[in-house]
Amino acid sequence: MPTSPLQTAHPTAQDASALVFRPPQATEAQILGCLWGLALGDAVGLPREGIPSRRAFRLFGTAPIEHAFVGRYGMISDDTEHHCMTAQAWLAAQGDPQRFGRSLAWRLRGWLLGLPAGVGFATLRAILKLWLGFPPHQSGVFSAGNGPAMRAPILGLVCHDLDQLRLFVKISTRLTHTDPQAEAGAFLIACAARLHAGLLSPSAPSHTPCELLDQLMLYAEGDALHDALLTVRKYLSQDAEASEAANALGLQRGVTGYINHTVPIAIFCWLRYLGDLRAAVEAAIRLGGDTDTVAAIVGGIVGANTPPEQMPSAWRLGLRDLPRSLAWMKRLAHALAHALPPIKLAWPLLPLRNAFFFCVVLLHGLRRLFPPY
Repeated sequence: MPTSPLQTAHPTAQDASALVFRPPQATEAQILGCLWGLALGDAVGLPREGIPSRRAFRLFGTAPIEHAFVGRYGMISDDTEHHCMTAQAWLAAQGDPQRFGRSLAWRLRGWLLGLPAGVGFATLRAILKLWLGFPPHQSGVFSAGNGPAMRAPILGLVCHDLDQLRLFVKISTRLTHTDPQAEAGAFLIACAARLHAGLLSPSAPSHTPCELLDQLMLYAEGDALHDALLTVRKYLSQDAEASEAANALGLQRGVTGYINHTVPIAIFCWLRYLGDLRAAVEAAIRLGGDTDTVAAIVGGIVGANTPPEQMPSAWRLGLRDLPRSLAWMKRLAHALAHALPPIKLAWPLLPLRNAFFFCVVLLHGLRRLFPPY
């Protein structure tokens, strides 16, 4: 198994304090593409969350995937909310990793007070520990869930180098998940977004999918993750469909929330449909299972090098949400690109918004009790 060139690169406290807060190398368009891509993947994947692929086929058919959460419109879930909170914490930190951890911890506390409809069990326990007084570096629980991966794409674009990226991913991950597999998976997703944006390797845009995967595998840690990526490479080289790769990874009934299931198949969908946001996100969704998170991660990676105006117009126009709207994310992208202070969020709207969201989720749950099965 290849050894990551970063395995021995752990910044000291003195190095960390010397990190300079300056605009990232990524362009504003790349940052906005990452934010919008993740939000759109999240929103179009949300109506199918938790449904096995065969049942989803019977319920939704084979038509192109569009918004279907509230009629023909979509809303975001915790995936996008956490991604945006991570971006806001990066702005508030001004390059200081300890401030980043404290800021993200307070944002997670506030997010839970808004009574969100969907909270992963590990994340819920970690935030409750934060409210009980545990510091951010002790609040995480031992879990290899995919929550940290959904916070990672934006860090891949805004961190200035790989040492800083590793440090900030570590802090973001261990706030909620302490299993090293969760951290390794989140770091690889951040590297994937960075690679796709041309920040990890300037020649990346000219590489084939297998060449890109070979580069990315240099940063993969853990035997399970590395072995899964070898399977991904095999099926990429055969131009196989996402369903074939998923079957080989043991995901016949859908992608689970286990980090070493989510990350390899998300990377496959990104590379198999390289540069095609709709095709990559749709392929991830049609696999079933944790569709909103997997599609969100795929959208965040692909969006890092997709001009926002070239994203599916029906997806952009159909996303209706407050206070984290696409317009709000555009302002956030501008702040990230220019290293400005965090932008304001209309927090008082969140309980009302979350109450409406919860009612819609209940309606979807009731619908699933009826045929076709």
